Amino acid sequence: MLALALAGCSRRGEIDATGGIVAVRSACPTAAIPAQTGDITLFNPASSTDASAIDVVANITNLRSACTDGAQFYTEATFTVNARRTDASAARQVVLPYFSAVVRGGNAVVAKRVGQVTLNFAAGDYRASAQAKAGSFVDKAAATLPADIQTKITQKRKPGDADAAIDPFAQPDVKAALQRTSFELLVGFNLTQDQLKYNATR
Repeated sequence: MLALALAGCSRRGEIDATGGIVAVRSACPTAAIPAQTGDITLFNPASSTDASAIDVVANITNLRSACTDGAQFYTEATFTVNARRTDASAARQVVLPYFSAVVRGGNAVVAKRVGQVTLNFAAGDYRASAQAKAGSFVDKAAATLPADIQTKITQKRKPGDADAAIDPFAQPDVKAALQRTSFELLVGFNLTQDQLKYNATR
């Protein structure tokens, strides 16, 4: 964890003795689900998108992540896939693909993997759930703010100083460094173009 401003045992959002607000930035990648990729709909027949043709609907929920600090930051994300089907007459197994991607600066994909989660519906059951996980490694140096940027952010400013009213986070070099050292672990269903279009337009 990188403390942008730290005074004693202050917590995030508290005002310190100098009147500044304590903020904490984690160098560990945060886990998130990109828009339109958190659910998937299967149709029967597959060529139809009518409501009457919906076969299986599944969604990703309870996404949680934990970070281990070492030579690299290792983030492991766990999540639950809940699904329901329209025909419960027989036992059935449904395998759904999901992706995990490491994104740098909000738009650059630096790594991607595709996995599978298996859902087992018992005969007579309309619902099934399964657990899955994904992980990422990020080089510590790449995710850590340079010392000069840290100093620029945390330096104390007194009323009357030329830079007292300047927000350090608004400075171009600070903004660029924050973006360059920000990583995310994104998890979602590995959708086809048609599935993605359905999610975006339904």
